[in-house]
Amino acid sequence: QVQLVESGGGLVQPGGSLRLSCAASGKIFSVNVMGWYRQAPGKQRELVGSSTSGGRINYADSVKGRFTISRDNVKNTVNLQMNSLKPEDTAVYYCSASIVQFSGDLLRTYWGQGTQVTVSS
Repeated sequence: QVQLVESGGGLVQPGGSLRLSCAASGKIFSVNVMGWYRQAPGKQRELVGSSTSGGRINYADSVKGRFTISRDNVKNTVNLQMNSLKPEDTAVYYCSASIVQFSGDLLRTYWGQGTQVTVSS
């Protein structure tokens, strides 16, 4: 089994910063894409940013210049540094990873349990 465990959410004032972390554990042969999604109340889940195993990173337009993804391919971790937070960044943030558990196995997508980020004064 594979588990993604997230940490680091919370309440922050507008303009503040938070750092989210996610660690993948379990039976893992290789990890392809790792990234972060978010879902605000009444809205669809959307991509925040992602990182390939080769280091290619992309961000949603709404977070470019404010959020930074970093990844450790040895530890199978991905972090999301969020700066200059805005009330519209309020959402549940989910870690996602595309993982192959065994050589020759299919690539499957796994999700974390989600962590709440609230930006409010």
